[in-house]
Amino acid sequence: MSIVVTGATGHLGRHVVEQLLEKVPAEQITAVVRTPEKAADFAEKGVKIAVADYNAPETFGSLFAAGDKVLLISGNEFDKGRPGQHQVVIDAAKAAGVALLAYTSAPGTLTAALADDHRATEKALLASGLPYSLLRNGWYNENYTENLAPTLEHSAVVQAAGEGRISSASRADYAAAAVAVLTGEGHENSTYELGGDDAWGFAEYAAELSKQTGKEIAYNAVSVEDFTAILAGAGLPAPLAAILAGVDASIEKGELVVSSGDLARLTGRPATPIAESITAALKG
Repeated sequence: MSIVVTGATGHLGRHVVEQLLEKVPAEQITAVVRTPEKAADFAEKGVKIAVADYNAPETFGSLFAAGDKVLLISGNEFDKGRPGQHQVVIDAAKAAGVALLAYTSAPGTLTAALADDHRATEKALLASGLPYSLLRNGWYNENYTENLAPTLEHSAVVQAAGEGRISSASRADYAAAAVAVLTGEGHENSTYELGGDDAWGFAEYAAELSKQTGKEIAYNAVSVEDFTAILAGAGLPAPLAAILAGVDASIEKGELVVSSGDLARLTGRPATPIAESITAALKG
């Protein structure tokens, strides 16, 4: 029996594999990657490396075995039909008879277009009859702290979220929740709404940035249309810019506030506050 992680060298996948190595022997972990060179450090630690691509169904043909626990990390190719890509993994997992298929989804309250692919994948997973665990990950702290340069350069946080609030957490937190499900018992046919412990708004975020940098950083709330144009002007493809701006519209409606407490319960510790992620990013 293996614990199999798809997208294992991505931002979230890397955290998952690293945390799994703290819990189970390396030979029980299989990292599924498109580019094996990126997983060389995992291979050196004894992790099994499997090369497969969501866009090539045949590469998943004999990847899974009966009894495996699988983490399907959602793809990031928004233009390639993610539900179809995910279906490839679901079909292969069903054919093999895996013990659990966990999927990194989006909060059940999210109505933005970003959630459409996740809802379609959840529907396919439930229809498959496989034992499942839906990990409905909220927004990541790193979505904001990973690229602070433009914010610091312009001394402004620009978003289209009004006074909306977010229950975000770090990638490491969401990875820890996935690891708890993959290494624990009794998570079959479960749905977890995952988010940080304390919701925050962008005015508070700007104030925290000001405090930690010593610069006066303002929060400029703009319209969804203007934010879409700003993102596109920064080089994002127009469809992706529209999707991300749509998330801000959902934030303003309160759709990314998660109050379930599921994340802290699964990980056994408090979630990482946004202030702590800001500190880490500024040091980095």
